[in-house]
Amino acid sequence: MFLKTSFTTLIVGVFVVYVLHTCWVMYGIVYTKPCDSPKGDNCITPFLAGNPKLQLSIYTALRPNAEGGHTLIHKEEDFDVNSKFERIVNVSLPKKTRNNGTLYALIFVHQAGFTPWQDPRQVHLVAQLTTYMVPKPPEISLISGEDKTQGQKEEAQQRKRPDARDGPSSTSDHPACHWRTRLTLNVVGDHFVFDREYLPSDVHRYLRVFQNGKKMVYLPLLFVDELSNRVKDLVEVNSTSMELPLTISYDAISLGRLRFWIHMQDAVFSLQQFGFTEKDADEIKGIFVDTNLYFLALTFFVAAFHLLFDFLAFKNDISFWKQKKSMVGMSSKAVLWRCFSTIVIFLYLFDEQTSLLVLIPAGIGSIIEVWKVKKAFKIQVSWKGGKPTFLFGKLDESERRTEEYDTLAMKYLSYLLYPLCIGGAVYALIFLRYKSWYSWLINSLVNGVYAFGFLFMLPQLFVNYKLKSVAHLPWKAFMYKAFNTFIDDVFAFIITMPTSHRLACFRDDVVFLVYLYQRWLYPVDKTRVNEYGVSYDEKPKGKSHKD
Repeated sequence: MFLKTSFTTLIVGVFVVYVLHTCWVMYGIVYTKPCDSPKGDNCITPFLAGNPKLQLSIYTALRPNAEGGHTLIHKEEDFDVNSKFERIVNVSLPKKTRNNGTLYALIFVHQAGFTPWQDPRQVHLVAQLTTYMVPKPPEISLISGEDKTQGQKEEAQQRKRPDARDGPSSTSDHPACHWRTRLTLNVVGDHFVFDREYLPSDVHRYLRVFQNGKKMVYLPLLFVDELSNRVKDLVEVNSTSMELPLTISYDAISLGRLRFWIHMQDAVFSLQQFGFTEKDADEIKGIFVDTNLYFLALTFFVAAFHLLFDFLAFKNDISFWKQKKSMVGMSSKAVLWRCFSTIVIFLYLFDEQTSLLVLIPAGIGSIIEVWKVKKAFKIQVSWKGGKPTFLFGKLDESERRTEEYDTLAMKYLSYLLYPLCIGGAVYALIFLRYKSWYSWLINSLVNGVYAFGFLFMLPQLFVNYKLKSVAHLPWKAFMYKAFNTFIDDVFAFIITMPTSHRLACFRDDVVFLVYLYQRWLYPVDKTRVNEYGVSYDEKPKGKSHKD
């Protein structure tokens, strides 16, 4: 037991070092050392300190270098870097863009009274106004074949198969051009004086410097906030999209926030390079964009503790089931239900194209639950001639008594559960719309899991009541999972997920509270000899009493 305790202590120690190191790195990002002597040769002063008259001009072009022409879509003639504004402009789309092409925005900050190409002290950035995504398939009524909207209905009529029972055919898997309806711009409003020897590498790519006499002066730091481009704001572009609206948002930004945003944008870009889709990256963007920095810092600590408790819960849960030889006091029906429900939830999240942040833990949990079923039913798999043979172990007298209580609880539960699930599935089939019959099946199953899943915990509660004991439960793993359940309540408001999955997080709170009540109601009697013939007060020979 000493080795296991040391391993857990090591993991917790590594976790603490990781959190402290991350805090130090974050401090290094948001803090920039200023130049101590403004009159020194190593200082770079801001161009904005002279209060110049500036203009903001935005053009569209088919190429990022503006070859082939450009079109002015908006300009702010009296541009004040400290004044926040939002403008909505209608942008005419060229024919190439309507035919699944691209379109770029060229953003200039330059001196008023000059065009950007005439001003040698202008700064500019290029942003892509279009992106490519696979269109979401339409949802139709599986009985009538009617689509959600009249416009989609006509397209569905063309795509519909002769045999309506096969469900709707899927749309093209080829990525289509989508319009980004938001363009978010920032300029650093701080009159910060840089030290050339401590110039941050992340800001260097945005820094344009010119010599003004003996002084080095840097032009305004212009930044395009790519994190504000969310999937929910995308509009599919087709051949009839002659004009689309574009919301231009501007706000001043501090130097520390700019550096933080640059690092976050680079991190999201790196994830996409590693194979994360636009939707997966969008979930991470939502964490940064939809929350303020203080709440974001809280989110980081919450996520770090969630990861730690996840690891400790998995470790203790696996250790508990690995050492367990008897199912006395454990509801095998509840174990089987948890396995079924976790698999259904995983398939549902996969069908809904949920973020990998939610999908990967659900997949790992499903694998662990399948292994638990194998242990609970004492299943042995033997291979003969390439074909598996499943052998089920026998139950002893105490396990049979537990199984009787378990079966009795499930009998009463089935009178309530099955009619509700079947009725909900029939209602959804008639009144709701789905992508396919498979989507309806998975949604019906997962709605039953989410809505009535806590009822399947009742057999274990019933067994605990009959045995007047909870000593047989894996309480270490339960407590780690309880901590994670309350952490999931926080994430339910941060990470984008289906509403039913969000409500299930709060449902689990009730289940754990009931278990805690039974823990208090049926305390462990350390002087009583348990079913293994061992008392807690007895010291087993050859073993340390330390747990």
